[in-house]
Amino acid sequence: MHTAVTMVVRITFLILIGSGVLTTTSAQAQPKNPTEAGMTKAGVERTKFGTLNDGTVVDMLTLKNSTGSLAKIITYGATLTELWVPDRAGKTADVVLGFDQLQGYMGTHAWIGATVGRVANRIAKGKFTLDGKQYSLEINNPPNTLHSGENSLHRVVWKAEPVPTPHAASVRFSYLSPDGDEGFPGNLSVTVTYTLTDDNELKLEYTAKTDKPTPVNLTNHSYFNLGGTPGALTDVLADILLLNAATYTPVDATSIPTGEIVTVKGTPLDFTQPTAIGARIAEIKGDPGGYDHNFVLGDPGKLKLAARVFDPGSGRQMEVWTTEPGIQFYTGNFLDGSIVGKRGVHYGKHSAFCLETQHFPDSVNHPDFPSVILKPSSVYRQETIYKFSTK
Repeated sequence: MHTAVTMVVRITFLILIGSGVLTTTSAQAQPKNPTEAGMTKAGVERTKFGTLNDGTVVDMLTLKNSTGSLAKIITYGATLTELWVPDRAGKTADVVLGFDQLQGYMGTHAWIGATVGRVANRIAKGKFTLDGKQYSLEINNPPNTLHSGENSLHRVVWKAEPVPTPHAASVRFSYLSPDGDEGFPGNLSVTVTYTLTDDNELKLEYTAKTDKPTPVNLTNHSYFNLGGTPGALTDVLADILLLNAATYTPVDATSIPTGEIVTVKGTPLDFTQPTAIGARIAEIKGDPGGYDHNFVLGDPGKLKLAARVFDPGSGRQMEVWTTEPGIQFYTGNFLDGSIVGKRGVHYGKHSAFCLETQHFPDSVNHPDFPSVILKPSSVYRQETIYKFSTK
């Protein structure tokens, strides 16, 4: 039976004009559990999260609504660090992986919670040709480029400004990626806007503009565990997943798409009916094994249901809606316990899942795939919604 508790997380990339006032408090004043803090009014709080080696200050923006839900985002990588939503009993818990201190995000951290770009996912052999010129990128996932290299948008400090929004808390993050950044052409102006409303919507809105043709494919790389992450994590293999995708893009031995689009029917990738994540995961070969596949949603620019995940233990359910044509389902295969996250928890294999809404991997080298080329005459826009409820 469904309860009346509903949480909607919405991610959209949009240029918003405005300014507002932030309440500044100390980092120590941040509550560990928002239900204990008696929060009754939507607002934004800015606190210092840490300092880079060059002295640059990294802030945390805490978005709170009138129902006790919280989202915390840091200016380093415009990264979602915490997301507190209720379970079937109405108790909130943090459902995303992350780190207590900035040093965790500065290290090798599997893009946990980060804004990823300029081009998410893989580019074959780190090369692409645009308008007759070949570009070479960092090979950080041999023999390919993954998520635009090790020093892309997740490694920079974004500017954060509040956006006045009735009955909501909203912050716009912006960054200018210079021409040649990580090997990509064009000065690229990017914004990411997070908004938490009194109706329990967390909206993240992305836009991008360029002065030269350039590939753009942005996403958020949050790792979800709907059981909550305050203590030792259980794996996500018992979670029930629905993927609204009848086809996927098969890949070669280096995880680069072959160019085909094939049916999921009769394969362990068929989640067109609700199925436990772990039911057939052993059939996915590889070292390490697990899901790391792009599923085809179609209809670029149209908002549609992409996925639904239900955690039987907590009763939390998450729906993913997006305007993107694809969604990468990843089961934390490379998490091996060596990463120590928030509250001293070791993140082990399959301890979380990602549902990254985006264009297809290596689209820049596949003219038959939906294009990722942004021209100066256009504006890149992307909208994704993570909608939470309980049952």
